[in-house]
Amino acid sequence: MKILCVWEHNGGDSLLFADNYVGAFTRGASKDSILEKMPAEIRSYIGWKGGLMPDSFECEIIQEKRSDLTVSDADSDVIFDSERKELSPTEYAELKALALKSARDFLTLYQAVPDKNKSCLPVRKTFYGQVPRTAQEMYEHTKNVNEYYFGEIGVPADNEGTILECRERGFAALENRPDFLKSAVCLGSYDEEWSLRKVLRRFIWHDRIHAKAMYRMAVKTFGDRSVPNVFRFTV
Repeated sequence: MKILCVWEHNGGDSLLFADNYVGAFTRGASKDSILEKMPAEIRSYIGWKGGLMPDSFECEIIQEKRSDLTVSDADSDVIFDSERKELSPTEYAELKALALKSARDFLTLYQAVPDKNKSCLPVRKTFYGQVPRTAQEMYEHTKNVNEYYFGEIGVPADNEGTILECRERGFAALENRPDFLKSAVCLGSYDEEWSLRKVLRRFIWHDRIHAKAMYRMAVKTFGDRSVPNVFRFTV
């Protein structure tokens, strides 16, 4: 099975996205290291999403983006060539269902953490401020991109309620727009290009970043059996 990859990098810092496994990614200090990690990421992703597990994987980089962003902290603005295309109703339904499953599973993970304000992780700062350390901080950070992501394609949204509730309302607002599947690529904040395909991928990707962090923090802080491994992550 070929993993079609988009490589975004800034010097030695790299992000590798799987174009044909929407939301799957690896990151690291070199191209070789992120390529090496990708098969394990896809096995974990398929275990979460469901589907047949291929016997082997082969990575092929189909797009490259040189970036000025802090890629090591998962600061990303790449739009895939494939994300410039319109979505069919079937594709939209499948990706929307996956984005909602991701939100639902993230909420399940968060709710299972024994103490949402406790963490053994050290304080660390990135381009956007202090890295979320506790389950509460990780959850609020992940939930609160809802208004931003939908807003980048002109859809009014908010961050009220649970991560699942506000995401569901965002999709409802999107679907109230005539011809929403035919929306073109648009220029959003900081001159970043956005499309509906990109928004769907970013939700799943962003959930996955912080679900990994939350799961690993919970295992370190509370022990191996503290939370369900709903995303099928390896530690």
